[in-house]
Amino acid sequence: QVRLVETGGGVVQAGDTLRLSCAASLRFFSNYALAWFRQAPGKERELVSAINWDASSTYYVDSMKGRLIISRDNAKLTVDLQMDSLQPEDTAVYYCAAKLYNWGTAVEDYDDWGQGTQVTVSS
Repeated sequence: QVRLVETGGGVVQAGDTLRLSCAASLRFFSNYALAWFRQAPGKERELVSAINWDASSTYYVDSMKGRLIISRDNAKLTVDLQMDSLQPEDTAVYYCAAKLYNWGTAVEDYDDWGQGTQVTVSS
């Protein structure tokens, strides 16, 4: 069974940077696409960023383009998301998710999820 554990959330000021990390206990980790979703109160869960199994393709949500960098380390079995210039509207619970090979944009595309980490950005 896949287990994903997110770390790195917290309370920051607008304009600050946070780096989220997701540690995966995945056999054949290198075969998985990894993604970060977020869910704000009263809103649907949305895809923020994703990376293919071979890092050949990445996705960034339009509202955060230019402020995100996703990276994976197959030796450490981790996927990180650096978020720059955070804004109050970025406040949400951020979730790590995994599926085989290529990333998808829908929640239903992913088979495995972490418990989430809270990111709160104050103005």
